[in-house]
Amino acid sequence: MSCCEDPRTSCEDVLAEVWLFLDNECDQERRAALRKHLDECNSCLEHYGIEEHLKELLHRKCGGEHAPAELHERLRSSIRENVLRQAEVTFEDGPDGASVEVRSRSSSSTE
Repeated sequence: MSCCEDPRTSCEDVLAEVWLFLDNECDQERRAALRKHLDECNSCLEHYGIEEHLKELLHRKCGGEHAPAELHERLRSSIRENVLRQAEVTFEDGPDGASVEVRSRSSSSTE
């Protein structure tokens, strides 16, 4: 499924990266591309809205209690790794800076 002219922002890619978008964990260029897609795609915008409400609910219900910093960082890292793996995103941090590669999963792949 894709409703956008930009092949880097297919519906599959946007939905795989919605939590990165919600948590402000993507660079400004990618954030702008995701925002543009969400503005143009009602289906993805609806899914984004559900995820946004879930995040707000979790914050409201769990916001008063603070987990230890190590647990917070382990959970954030685990969620990030799972999201990146689902979107087939590779991240490398090298001496020349960080690089990110996003590959679309083909709809015919079976896992």
